Order: sequence, then C-alpha cells, then structure tokens
Amino acid sequence: MAGNLTISALLTLGVHRLRAAREPIGSAPLTSRDAGSTSSGAATPLPTLSTAAPPSDAANLTPNRDTGTYNLDAELLLAHALSKSRTHLKTHPEHSPSAEQASHYAELLERRAAGEPIAYILGYRDFWTLTLAVNRSVLVPRPETELLVERALALGPDGPARIADLGTGSGAIALALATERPEWAVTATDVSEDALRTAQANAVALNLGRVEFLAGRWFAPLTGRRFDLIASNPPYVSEGDAALLDATLQHEPQIALASGPDGLSSLREIVHAAPDHLERHGWLILEHGSDQAASVARELVGRGFGHVRSHPDLAGHWRITEGRWD
Repeated sequence: MAGNLTISALLTLGVHRLRAAREPIGSAPLTSRDAGSTSSGAATPLPTLSTAAPPSDAANLTPNRDTGTYNLDAELLLAHALSKSRTHLKTHPEHSPSAEQASHYAELLERRAAGEPIAYILGYRDFWTLTLAVNRSVLVPRPETELLVERALALGPDGPARIADLGTGSGAIALALATERPEWAVTATDVSEDALRTAQANAVALNLGRVEFLAGRWFAPLTGRRFDLIASNPPYVSEGDAALLDATLQHEPQIALASGPDGLSSLREIVHAAPDHLERHGWLILEHGSDQAASVARELVGRGFGHVRSHPDLAGHWRITEGRWD
C-alpha cells in the first residue's frame, strides 16, 4: 500500500479489500488511484480471497458481513495502526499517515481479509462493561453471551453467594459477574491452561484478583464443592458442521466451538453432573445454539430440574436455558 495516501483514501482501500475477500465474484480490484491517491507511484491492485458462507446456526458465531462491518473493521484497524481513536480518523480525513503506518495498516488488513477475528488483531474485545484481552487460546466473547450474565444477575442471591463459571475462556462471564456483585465468590474453570492464563491476566488488569481460577474440565476441579449458581457457555456446534470451515472460526480454538455429532455432548455432560455441585434451589444457566433450546430443556427436566425456561437473545434466537435444582 503506497505512502502519501490520506486517511480517507486508506479507509476506502481497506473497505474494498475486506469486501473483496468475502465477496470475490464481480469485485473488480481497486487501486490506490481509484481511492484518490496523491501518490505518483504505480497503482496497487488488491487481490481477492474466497471464503464460503456458513450455511448453519453456527454462522451466528461469525460477524455479519455487510458494508457497515467492513467500514467498522477498516476504521478499527487504521486507528490501531496509527495509535489514534476512530474519532481522530473522522476529524482528520485529509491527514496522510507515514509510509510505515500505511504499511502496518496493510498488514493488518491482510490478516483480517484472511479471516482472523478483529479482536485477535487488536488484542482485545469489549464485553459487558469490560475490556478483555483476547488471543487464539480463547473464544472471542460474543454479545449474545451478555444475556447469560443478565440471567445470572437476575437469578442469583442478593447477598453473598458461591458462583461457578464452567469453561471460562477469557473470563468474560466470571469477571462480569464479579464486577456487578462484589459480594459473590466466583470460581471459574477451564481445561485449557493457556485460556486460564488469559483469564487470570484479565482479572488482574480489572483488579478482580478475588476471582478463583482452576484448571480442569467442567466440574473436575470442583470435587466436593457446591454453588448457588452455575453458568456456562460450552461448545455447542456439531463437529461436522460446515460452518466450522469458515475462515474466521478456523482461527478460534475448536475445543471451545464443537461438541459431539449433534453439538450437545458438553451440554449433556454439564446437566448430568450439575446436581452434585448445586445447593438446593441453586440455578444452572446454559448458553446453546438457537435450535437447541428444546433439547436442553428436556435434558434439564429429565435430570430433575424445575422452573426450566428458555430466553431469546436480541436477534430473537433462543439462546439461554435455565433450570433450578429442587
């Protein structure tokens, strides 16, 4: 990407590059001249990359690919490359970044065009009221998971309580709950040591050192312990789902995405074991795929849970199912 391009021109090039990577058919390469380059150098064609669109519910885990998304990604990447805010980009569109900054921006664009999640490139993701460090060892927190936090806050005790977050990843759920309810004793588990290191670093950065992190699969590190509420966003995509071939999902830990031939293996495992770790009238709250609410509800009822209910996310998809151990 040539130097002497303005911020406005760089953003135009970036949007076209990202669109071309996802919509290669009929997308003519854009050059720096097309973007209004002030450089006297040769025009720089932009190659395209092809990625199949996810056909199933797992597509919920990938971002919407519309013009607004391309614009936002280009702005975030350029602001990151310049160490400036997006507001700076909007108020200084005629500023020309250095050749080194433009080159760095081009490198970031190529990573995004290849499917790498924007959160991994930037190194962080906003979730709830928190900014969390993320990397390839953890699933990128999704907005839908904030509904799980809402339900936990609604169902949990008003005073002191013991709370567990199974498969914590970046620590998003555990840290959001600890932030909102300082009186709760929150314990988070994960089978991935790398994920736990990321979650612990987030806890330290947020001054939430009181959150306990334990290594192990689901309840394995919690032998003999009971909780007033257990929350989990386990993997729930079927292992054969074609959506897992999406370029973006390929960058995320597959262990946090797929679970058995129908996507329900981890959910069943948690439901089956949860009563041994719940106080009487304690709640189990689970995130799942939009087509799995009825199956998860049946599992809960069959295991002896009462007050079983499902809740839709903001997109209208049934995303959370909860049950009380009676």
